[in-house]
Amino acid sequence: MRSRNAQISIAVVSLILGIMLAIQFKTTANNDNNLPARVEDVAQQLDTVTRERDALAEEVVSLREKLNNVRKNDQAMADLQDELQKSNMSAGLTAVEGAGIILTVNDIPRTLQTGEDPNSYIVHDTDLQTLVNDLKSSGAEAISINDQRITAMSEIRCASTLILVNTKRIGPPFVIKATGNPDMLESGMNIKGGWLGIMKQWGYQIQLQKAEKVQIPPYSGTIRFEYSGLPTEKEKAE
Repeated sequence: MRSRNAQISIAVVSLILGIMLAIQFKTTANNDNNLPARVEDVAQQLDTVTRERDALAEEVVSLREKLNNVRKNDQAMADLQDELQKSNMSAGLTAVEGAGIILTVNDIPRTLQTGEDPNSYIVHDTDLQTLVNDLKSSGAEAISINDQRITAMSEIRCASTLILVNTKRIGPPFVIKATGNPDMLESGMNIKGGWLGIMKQWGYQIQLQKAEKVQIPPYSGTIRFEYSGLPTEKEKAE
């Protein structure tokens, strides 16, 4: 009886073991059959990722080039703006502020006697023109007379009892402002034999003071070129 039970047990265990081996074999076979497909999928995914990586790398290079171009353009624009600002300052088209001097010139305070010429005691256009030239020679960077900006195109001339500066009539006292090194400007104007010293000797009312902040307005007139223009490329070549 025991021998029969043992045989039955062995048969059952063998059956179970056989079933398990069959299942294991089938699973392994399925995995082996699916392996090429999985390898192919992974290869395709790798190829796709590689192409995307290469495209992104090319885009990064392109964006870097564009960024460099933008930076170069920004620098070029900044340089142009700087040159334009300097040109406007040189032309007197921009208000400026800085250290300099303020020179006030007024007529000779004298009661005219019978027969005396009043022109001998007033400030003339030639006086102002000479003082402006002396300021330029002393290093003045910007100059104004009674808030009229002096430019390369400015005119200072007599207009009856007044003086015409930039088509505007002005009268005494004449306040001349100039930016530049205050010490050099003061020294240049007070040089021995200079026109300012001569005017002092004649009795004109003169006041010169250095200032840390001098404000000079821009030229407010109209700039016209009727007979001048830029040469053509052909004319430049000739």
